Amino acid sequence: MRVLIFLQGTILMHAGAVGHSREERVAQSRGGSEPTLHDSATYVPVGHAVAKIRRWRDQGARISYLTSNRDSVKVAQDKAVLNLYGFPEGPVIARGPGESYGDVVGRELPDALVEDDCESIGTEEIAFFQIRPELRTRIQSIVVPEFGGIDHLPNSLGRLLTLGR
Repeated sequence: MRVLIFLQGTILMHAGAVGHSREERVAQSRGGSEPTLHDSATYVPVGHAVAKIRRWRDQGARISYLTSNRDSVKVAQDKAVLNLYGFPEGPVIARGPGESYGDVVGRELPDALVEDDCESIGTEEIAFFQIRPELRTRIQSIVVPEFGGIDHLPNSLGRLLTLGR
């Protein structure tokens, strides 16, 4: 069972978002002026994402992470943040030149894709909607509110895969 999880806005947030409501975090991102938005090295987990993903891993999920970053230095920072906070090991996948998120997800073909609703940047950025239609039926799409975390998702991997079906 492969689970691909989007990083920014789904399980990680900018350090300046700590102590703010989800709505305030979205406003910070939408405004773009919060200095920590662009500092991948200082990102922090949203809620109890680490514990939730560990539960899925302990039930047999193979975890991969999808980053919005393309630059190799920022991708390395993403990996360092995941390691720092004890997220389960798994590859951090970035888009290549000319690739959309949908291209990456279609290539990886996870059983489930967990991502946020891209409220601050527009729903056209949701990866699932960028996947070729013939591949969408093979992937369980789980969309959560941006900066709202994944704490509310089922602990059971089996139940996770039946959401929305």
